[in-house]
Amino acid sequence: MPPSPVVPCHSPVPDPSLYEPINTLKPVVPDVWIADGPVVRMAMPCGLSMPFTTRMTIVRLRDGGLWCHSPIAPDDALFAAIDALGPVRDLVSPNQLHYAHIAAWKRRYPHAVARASPGVSERAAAQDIEARFDAAFDDAAPSPWPGEIDPLLFRGSRAFGEVVFFHRASATLVLADLIENFEKEKLTRGMRAVARLGGVLDPDGKAPLDMRMTFTDRGAARDCLRQLLAWKPQRVLLAHGRWYERDGVEQLQRAFRWLE
Repeated sequence: MPPSPVVPCHSPVPDPSLYEPINTLKPVVPDVWIADGPVVRMAMPCGLSMPFTTRMTIVRLRDGGLWCHSPIAPDDALFAAIDALGPVRDLVSPNQLHYAHIAAWKRRYPHAVARASPGVSERAAAQDIEARFDAAFDDAAPSPWPGEIDPLLFRGSRAFGEVVFFHRASATLVLADLIENFEKEKLTRGMRAVARLGGVLDPDGKAPLDMRMTFTDRGAARDCLRQLLAWKPQRVLLAHGRWYERDGVEQLQRAFRWLE
């Protein structure tokens, strides 16, 4: 942990594993959108590579600026749709696995603030991957979006750190890899077995097994989970797999029962 970086997986025909249409803004609630992207492949500890669908979240803040979580592969049509919503103000890397396209988006939106989660800059440098960040998340500092989006570094892992985000106005929690929830019909038979073994198969998605094994400080992780539950999210957006349109608290309690 963490696994090897993602590798684009291009196909000349529509991929049934994709959440079509891709590179398209999809409204969630007022001022919140998702955009599904192309499939990437992630090297797994077992030596296989697993196809991961990708998804970003866009939130329009009260001043009209756009907050972009885990930007997907750049696409001109998507850029045009986003430009019609407002100016891009923030490009957010939530963890050490979600930063590959920040540099491309920063070139497209040079005035946006690219924000790094803990360990991302070092990981990018070690892998010689371009990454341009302007700021880093600091638990001791106030939220860069006071009264609108609350960030929280989910602690407890010896190798992995993810910053999670709660959008107050819509009661929406935004996660990247702390819950993965792959639908079996979007996987090959072999990949279904891998997903089931890793504990990330819908309807019982959660953090993958190799990630869960790195959480040696369960007390710190439980403290973070209590904050997520205290926010009382109505919905939970995920980067990989089916996200939760309702029953956010119940879904968190189910997905994090491994911390009990």
